[in-house]
Amino acid sequence: MGRSCLLTRSDIFALIAAGGVIVIKDDAVLRLDGWLEKHPGGRLAILHMKTDTLPDNTDEEEAEAEEEQGLGGDLSSHSADTLKGMNRFRIGTLTGVWANFVPPIQGGVFCLREHENDPNPRVPNKLMPSDPEKPAVNGNAPGGGAAPAWAEKELSPLLASEKMLSPDEYFSQAVQDDINESIQAYPSLDAATQGAITEKYQALHERVKREGLYDCDYSRYGYEMLRYGALFAGFVYFLRAGWWGTSATFLGLFWQQIMFTAHDAGHRGITHNFVLDTLIGIFIGDFCCGLSIGWWKSSHNVHHLVTNQPEHDPDIQNIPLFATSPEFLRSLTSSYYNGFVFVYDAIADFTLRFQSYTYYPIMAVARFNLYFLSWAHLLKPHTPNMGRAFWTRPTEIASILGYFAWYGYLVVYLCIPTWQARALFIFVSHLATMPLHIQITLSHWGMPTCVLPGECFAQHQLRTTMDVDCPAWLDFIHGGLQFQAVHHLFPRVPRHNLRAVQPYVREFCRETGIKYSILGFTEGNQKVLGRLEEITKQALLMAKCQAHMAATGESGLLH
Repeated sequence: MGRSCLLTRSDIFALIAAGGVIVIKDDAVLRLDGWLEKHPGGRLAILHMKTDTLPDNTDEEEAEAEEEQGLGGDLSSHSADTLKGMNRFRIGTLTGVWANFVPPIQGGVFCLREHENDPNPRVPNKLMPSDPEKPAVNGNAPGGGAAPAWAEKELSPLLASEKMLSPDEYFSQAVQDDINESIQAYPSLDAATQGAITEKYQALHERVKREGLYDCDYSRYGYEMLRYGALFAGFVYFLRAGWWGTSATFLGLFWQQIMFTAHDAGHRGITHNFVLDTLIGIFIGDFCCGLSIGWWKSSHNVHHLVTNQPEHDPDIQNIPLFATSPEFLRSLTSSYYNGFVFVYDAIADFTLRFQSYTYYPIMAVARFNLYFLSWAHLLKPHTPNMGRAFWTRPTEIASILGYFAWYGYLVVYLCIPTWQARALFIFVSHLATMPLHIQITLSHWGMPTCVLPGECFAQHQLRTTMDVDCPAWLDFIHGGLQFQAVHHLFPRVPRHNLRAVQPYVREFCRETGIKYSILGFTEGNQKVLGRLEEITKQALLMAKCQAHMAATGESGLLH
């Protein structure tokens, strides 16, 4: 198959069905089977790509890792040099009308048998393991595993009439209610409307480029370094003075602040150079903070691609501690964690009853879990360690060991005399990073989690992401995370430029009719807690359904 070979959508369907990892860029059909494990951003960033059409001729990264099986958009998350190098994987040129596929890892079904006798088969626009016009829940086919959201052919009678609901029916209704709410609040999902939004998004991208907002003002990092230095100096001063709790607070605030720059480096938003930004990220994330930047990039890239999708986005897969979607009220298989099943069992049923109360206490100690996730990533077989990223894993491991040497041995063990004081220092230093964990969850946990078929990239990101309103002089506290909606549209725009991009995004939302969600910090917290309470009520009602069935043998609760 030569580079000049013309390939139709049906041909690409067959290639994917045969196990090929197919990407489309500017009508060039690329096959990435041999490169999948070498991708510096992780294999899952390629496999999880949510289909969208984005600007094709850019050298900036408007969206993370825009690659997928049967991609209809581009590889805009990479530099111009990287994109040119991708031509070596070209196997042909796309011809004919293109409509995007759902990637296999997200539930797309690719079967050759029904097409093998048809030279020009009709391939449905969305290939899912249920009704192709409606999304499946948890990727389960009808009749298998947990009840899908579309288990009933039509759910509207359930919403309008009184009948006895089984737990499965209640679950389906809860998911459908979430879908209905989003459909009513956002622009139509028809191809013409979504296509017009995409065109306006492309125009917005060009405007951001023309304004020079992808350029990093390095002087802003000078001010950042002064703040980091002051916090670190406070940590050292009070450590030498024997004020363990005060010293630990300064260290925790140092971690909280400096990780914003690690976030920039992870998106290659500082130098836009893979090696330099990776080294910056490793120094800050691994050596200074003890957390793997490689784990963060692997998880965060996928989060940007499938934001708030329960079965795919690792950032909201927190059962049994938290559930932000009714889809977690049934055992859910994670595509990010290689098919791991988040079981909704008696433990989850109990803990979710109190999740709005345990939210802040768990956020206070969440950093300890990040150590586990970091080591789990670095020691797993699929950690990228080939290609140009071959050096990252050993460098990260050495850097994290260095962190435990300076923090665990030099500071905690040698400088602090008693075990009680050491325990206090460890607890307080980790507690002081609590605001960062709240900031991370604030922009997504209160937002919709349903998948809307045909929804374009820009609308999906704005529907599932919320900004936090704050005055400019408080930007340093939030570290750019208050502009998450803007950031999700343009991940590689340096965070110091996000406030300048915000008015353009507001204008874009007014023109397209997409709701721009922005709340103050207090109101945002209330929204998250309200969402947690809402899911708790749904969990309690499902438990009531099950108890009613067990006691009476009837089908469920009266709706």
